[in-house]
Amino acid sequence: MERGLAKNTCLAYSGDVEAFLAYCEARKTDPALAEPPFVEGYLWSLKKDKGLGPASIFRKTEALRAFYRYLRLEGKAQKDPTSNFRAPRLPRKVPRFLARREMEILLSYPAGVAFAKLRAAAAVELLYASGIRVSELLGLRLESVNFQQGWLRVFGKGAKERLVPVNAAALGRLKEYLSSRQQKFGGQAVDDELFVNRSGKKLSRVQMWKDIVTFGREAGVEIKPHPHLFRHTFASHLVQGGADLRSVQEMLGHASLNTTQIYAHVDKGDLKKAHDKFHPDK
Repeated sequence: MERGLAKNTCLAYSGDVEAFLAYCEARKTDPALAEPPFVEGYLWSLKKDKGLGPASIFRKTEALRAFYRYLRLEGKAQKDPTSNFRAPRLPRKVPRFLARREMEILLSYPAGVAFAKLRAAAAVELLYASGIRVSELLGLRLESVNFQQGWLRVFGKGAKERLVPVNAAALGRLKEYLSSRQQKFGGQAVDDELFVNRSGKKLSRVQMWKDIVTFGREAGVEIKPHPHLFRHTFASHLVQGGADLRSVQEMLGHASLNTTQIYAHVDKGDLKKAHDKFHPDK
């Protein structure tokens, strides 16, 4: 947490280190005295025996690096066996995203008057309109939204604050949901977050996921939607529409432009249209 890592990242690192310590214990090796070949053998076993891919091994390597940095700082280890490790090269996969037509279907789907449906509709609109993470969405409070100027005040990874523009349509859906929320709870005590469950408590990630999956199924989209899919869709549609990567980086809250560059892909449909239109041998 001291490095400003997200809570989920800290939990993942903790689990990775615990697995390594169990590996050390089974081989009667003091982790503070482990040599590079021993740690390399552990990482190789993750690939060979457990079938883990580059992304998983990369994360576990980073967890061990952090672990040994901690041991060195605390004076519990004289050397760092991971100091010369090279992280595996990760393939840059083009993220999956919804086509414009599929988004139109979702955004035009009538939410009705049920509280849960209005909540899901507002979440879908906000996720697509702003590109924020689901954790950031669930952390929004009434004071996080500037309805007049169209901004969201978001706290991202490492508690970094940023302002994200949001369109009038998404704010309109949010107002519908908030009106339903007011009618449902009236003067009852509820949590400060915008998105709450039927008991008035902050909505969980799992319930938000279920809400969106159900909403997508009922709307009839082919790809089963999930919260992060809208972040990919937001960024992909912006770049396809001509937005510069620096602006997209700022809105997504990426620390590095390299992370945002994954969205600088060309939609295959657009590529085919360009080929049909401009290739001389028609």
